[in-house]
Amino acid sequence: MIRSMTGFARHEIRGPWGELTWELKSVNHRYLETSTRLPEPLRAVEGAIRERVGERIGRGKVEISARLSLAEPAQGIAIDETRLAALAEALERVRGQVIDCRAPDAMALLDYPGVQQSVETDADQLQSAALAGLDAALDQLCDMRAAEGQRIAEMLLTRSQTIAEHAQGVAERVPAVRDELADKWRTRLAELAISADETRLETELVMAAQRMDIAEEVDRLGAHVAALADALQRAEPVGRRLDFLMQEFNREANTIGSKSADSAVTAHAVEMKVLIEQMREQVQNVE
Repeated sequence: MIRSMTGFARHEIRGPWGELTWELKSVNHRYLETSTRLPEPLRAVEGAIRERVGERIGRGKVEISARLSLAEPAQGIAIDETRLAALAEALERVRGQVIDCRAPDAMALLDYPGVQQSVETDADQLQSAALAGLDAALDQLCDMRAAEGQRIAEMLLTRSQTIAEHAQGVAERVPAVRDELADKWRTRLAELAISADETRLETELVMAAQRMDIAEEVDRLGAHVAALADALQRAEPVGRRLDFLMQEFNREANTIGSKSADSAVTAHAVEMKVLIEQMREQVQNVE
């Protein structure tokens, strides 16, 4: 089933490293184009991000942004026990040699260089969680594109069937148009009191009928309707195929209109062109 190229997804994930929010937006585009806005800790996985998008999406302009809020240092304070023990030993030696030496308070000890350890975010853990969150956001985006694609497919099928009905109406009208043309010519000749050569008249009528013959265009419209229904069932992206089909639909409708010598046939051709234009606008959003 076809998918639309338009969609939006937002997914939040949390972990010991903080909170990350993915936002994905896609619109129609001739090819697949991916743009990213990433915080510095995720720059290293930008290639993996693009690869994941390419595996899930065939066509469209996809904008990917991530907002990262890193957690404050852990609930406790990380202390370098070895450094603190060495500092305590040094202070003990100082107190043994200096009279009335006052020991530093605890805060001063914590502020001493090297006692507190800097707690850094686990990059691998963050990046792994971020890619998992991206996959979830891509699931949402693809689901939305699929749902919109389903609506487009239903519209295309409905309108293509209506086009087929108009084409059938044209085919049914053609014999009457030929008969009316023959009657019109005979009536005009009678009004002019001209004796017509029946052989010549039949020849002219045949030539006129050939110029008005639209059986080939009607048959091709039926083939295009069937090709459209088949394309809508394909698993791969078919947007370009559908765009080409719309051109073919339009060509047949234009030809029918140009060959028309009857108001009813012209009306059918106009209605078909209106329907085709509605379909063409929707096809621009198909992946």
